[in-house]
Amino acid sequence: MSYRILVADDEVKVAAMLKSFLERAGYRVSCAFDGREAVERARAMPDLILLDINMPGMDGIEVCRAIRDVVTCPIIFLTARDGEEDKVESFDAGGDDYIVKPFSLAELKARIEAHLRRDRRSRDIQRKVFGDMTVDYSAREVTARGERLTFARKDFDIIRLLSLNPGQVFDRAKIYDRVWGLEGDGDDSVIMEHIRTIRLTFAKAGCENRIETVWGIGYKWIG
Repeated sequence: MSYRILVADDEVKVAAMLKSFLERAGYRVSCAFDGREAVERARAMPDLILLDINMPGMDGIEVCRAIRDVVTCPIIFLTARDGEEDKVESFDAGGDDYIVKPFSLAELKARIEAHLRRDRRSRDIQRKVFGDMTVDYSAREVTARGERLTFARKDFDIIRLLSLNPGQVFDRAKIYDRVWGLEGDGDDSVIMEHIRTIRLTFAKAGCENRIETVWGIGYKWIG
């Protein structure tokens, strides 16, 4: 499999060097030279993003915050800023790793490979069992006591998001962003109706309700 990497760096020479190096290593690489272009190119859903902090338009921290609820791939910051506050802010924004310039290309390659392996393992989960309910992610099916439950596409996408992250609370806006993606142009109030439909289907099948409302915050899956 040829992984797709987005390199976001306003230093053209650095971006070109990274593109050349990574393409020789077998990756498909696209580049963005400012923050707004990085957000736009992230719509293509790359497998990993290398993100500089100091960029015009939007800095890397702003870019990470703007895309993190939608883009779930690993994000590695590459930056000359080595202060502790910068690192903390980067991780708080949703970054997965932080590499200070100048850096070793061999180390960068090793870290990229490690993050892609970890991300692939998490995506390779095909089926999870919750009491008398089974969620089959590859088949996009939910069964209870041997009976297949019927869900609309978005309903299953919500079940998938919540059940893969049991105990984690998602507010309506985050669910909408994750399920509808960057192209979503509706209102996150539709989430309540989808949750109601999912719960009704569970109830009709005699299943335990697995989606708990966390009042004033959002919803979580009960594992």
